[in-house]
Amino acid sequence: MRNLSLGGRIVLITVGISLLSLAVILVIAYQQLVSDFEQVLTERQRVEAQRYAIEVDQALELRLLALEGLALQLTDGQRRLPENELQTILERQSSVSKYFEAGLLVFDEKAVAIAENRFVPGRLGTSYADRHHFRKAMVSEEPVISRPIVGRTTGLPLLSFLYPILSDDGDLLGFAGGIVNLKESSILPRPEQENTEIVFNILDTESFTLVDSLESDRTMPPLPEPGENLLIDAALSGISSGVVTDASGERWVYATRHLQRVGWQFLRAAPYREVTEPARASFLQFLTISMLSMILIIILAVVLSRATTQPLRQIAARMREMTEDPSAKSRLPEFGAPEIRNVVRAFNRLAKEREALDDMKDQFVSTVSHELRTPLTSIGGSLKLLQGGAAGELPPKARSMVDLAMRNSDQLQLLISDLLDFNKAIAGQMTLAIQTVNARAAIERACQGNRSTASARSINFVIEADPSQEVQADPHRLRQILDNFISNALKFSPEGSSVTISATPTENNSVRLTVADQGEGVPKGFLPRLFQRFAQAEHHSERAYAGTGLGLAISRELATLMGGRVGYHFDHGARFWVELPVGDTKTEPGEANEGTG
Repeated sequence: MRNLSLGGRIVLITVGISLLSLAVILVIAYQQLVSDFEQVLTERQRVEAQRYAIEVDQALELRLLALEGLALQLTDGQRRLPENELQTILERQSSVSKYFEAGLLVFDEKAVAIAENRFVPGRLGTSYADRHHFRKAMVSEEPVISRPIVGRTTGLPLLSFLYPILSDDGDLLGFAGGIVNLKESSILPRPEQENTEIVFNILDTESFTLVDSLESDRTMPPLPEPGENLLIDAALSGISSGVVTDASGERWVYATRHLQRVGWQFLRAAPYREVTEPARASFLQFLTISMLSMILIIILAVVLSRATTQPLRQIAARMREMTEDPSAKSRLPEFGAPEIRNVVRAFNRLAKEREALDDMKDQFVSTVSHELRTPLTSIGGSLKLLQGGAAGELPPKARSMVDLAMRNSDQLQLLISDLLDFNKAIAGQMTLAIQTVNARAAIERACQGNRSTASARSINFVIEADPSQEVQADPHRLRQILDNFISNALKFSPEGSSVTISATPTENNSVRLTVADQGEGVPKGFLPRLFQRFAQAEHHSERAYAGTGLGLAISRELATLMGGRVGYHFDHGARFWVELPVGDTKTEPGEANEGTG
């Protein structure tokens, strides 16, 4: 975070908050989706269980209505018809028989079978008074449907229907009975044909048998022991719907419906994955849309952050420009948010005050330089006269002092000349005589002028330049640039080394004059201020080499006025260079070209 830009931080914060919000929304959305699908699936099981119960109830009611019609035919209003007539009536009940596949019977008031439409050995004459549903019907004299029973003579799983035969006075004369074979009857629904994964059971809550699971031996299996089938346990617990996990670890959504008439519990259950799979599909679709939205948010955040921080980047760039070039004049348009406009306004005010201070400083330096030049010229002339013996032969001690004063006077004259030249250059008041200059000849003259300094440090000059190479330049100002570069190279080159001055053409129709030494080069931290005025790499008071710090700054301004540029790089030593246009035209000697600062 410390090295991250403000725009990057804005994007990071925006994306982080968006991702956190999205994560929370996704978690809540997924939980809500699962909850909604669970409710939908539970409701579906409840509706289906109720539908099965209603279908069974309607089938039972239809059979009771058919028995009611039959019971009305078995009495003349006062007594039950004779047995032979009862047998005849039963044999003619084809429409009623289709509802009772296992047979129609007539019982007397004591529950003894006295007539049947389908012969079963040993059934007629048998008393069924011990059966629970017969006892109930005999007491209540109301229609009764038995719980699933095993036929006494047939051994089949049966459902027995009884409808009382009453006289006009309401006396019980017997019962019309119908038998349904549960294994073959259409009363029980077969929902497993819809979906093989659906669990459907009909539980007899009184006899604790599985009504729908008739086995090959015609017996009705008992309900599993508690704990063996958690779905059935949940159905019998009294909770009509919910989610239960079976012994294998699979989860189920179940619902139940109780049919009071026969005491059956209808249980329907579906795997919980029917909740999670559509919820996951919907969630993945929502996640895809969310990710696309997040990408758009990130792009928008990047664009907006860049737009928001653009003025700050401009301010930073202008500040760097002002740092690298103190003479640069910078203004920024006031736009953006109020805070940004306030910063821009403060920056422009600071830049204006800085420019005013620079102008004041330049004016002060120029004034002081002019005022100092005249007395320094007189002082220098007087010292030269003394040095030349105009006042007689000086004692050795006095001569030594005059020589020291003379050197200091020359140094001050050089400093003032540099200051005046620099001020003229940046103010656009320096007059240049641009003409075609032979690059090698200019290099040789510069080397010749610095030969004594090079000899004192045993440094050799190496010239690498085509004699025919020419540039467009002011000869005097080109010599000044080369002298600055060469004097620096001599100062910082090891004794006994060499300084190479070369001239090579470039791709942009220019010639690059390079002064290369074998020294340690410029410190990296000083490079941004290398061509600024008064800038020197060593800041302590006891510098190894004296100088004004103006040479490179003047060289840059002079190169700019001549249509060129200067630069530096390190390659086994310092490499200072100046690029100037190729000398393809001649300018008459003395022709002036006014610079533009």
